[in-house]
Amino acid sequence: MKYFAEGANPETMLFTRESLRRAQRTGAILESRALSFDAGKNLHFDLSGIPAIIPHLECADGIAEGTVRDIALVTRVGRPCCFTVLEVPDEGPVILSRANAQKRCKAEYLNLLTPGDVLSCKVTHIEPFGAFCDIGCGVCALLPIDSLSVSRIASPSDRVAVGQEIECILKSRDAEGRFVLTMKELLGTWEENASLFEAGETVVGVVRSIENYGVFVELAPNLAGLAECVPGLSKGQLVSVYIKSILPERMKIKLAVLRVIEDKNFRFPLRIFNEARHIDHWVYASCASGKKIETSFSSAPAQAI
Repeated sequence: MKYFAEGANPETMLFTRESLRRAQRTGAILESRALSFDAGKNLHFDLSGIPAIIPHLECADGIAEGTVRDIALVTRVGRPCCFTVLEVPDEGPVILSRANAQKRCKAEYLNLLTPGDVLSCKVTHIEPFGAFCDIGCGVCALLPIDSLSVSRIASPSDRVAVGQEIECILKSRDAEGRFVLTMKELLGTWEENASLFEAGETVVGVVRSIENYGVFVELAPNLAGLAECVPGLSKGQLVSVYIKSILPERMKIKLAVLRVIEDKNFRFPLRIFNEARHIDHWVYASCASGKKIETSFSSAPAQAI
């Protein structure tokens, strides 16, 4: 079975009591939008006119142990939820379990991953320190801000948006067994990104850092150049820049800022350079530079959760 983030499953179906009984027999994982969270802490659904309910302790893996808080369930209202079918009476609400779907996703998919494996996920919410992503059936993982790209950003929202489907790499598990992700290793080396540009071009960029010796302007998520200081610039501004020179042996791009562009919503698209589904080792720095900027992923199995 292929596991998806909630809301990312392309398959849709018309529910009937017979189809739900069939799903109960086969253990199929289904999905529908939660309509309410009642005072008894149960999630409610309408499955093609058939009422359905996920009892509180079945709303998520970890509810019974206290590792998942009720606020995480309240936020499911209005959003797709995955589930398996527990009971299909002839009349009345069908009984579902989101916790069972998550346990299966972990046992059959997530716990088999090793650091360096590439997985599809969906951004669920953003904090100053990183983006949280659904990596399958509502199971959450952290994508830290410093793993979003080589270029430094002020906020994860500079790189990704809530609801966006992205590709990430399993970096590690934290002390509590939770997944930690990284994305920058998929966004190209310095040479791969620099090859997309030529000296003499004028392109758009985003001001990422202002120092007393110059302004760092991002040209792509994993590539930035340095321009001379220009009065009135601020971090996060979109600008047009002239590429004066590209120096692979020094991993430097010299720029000249031409003008500020008024667009506060601009975000560079995430271009995936490596289509492999597993990466053992990644080197960002150009061979000529002599710099050592790389990532090595352990091949040891990740700790089960």
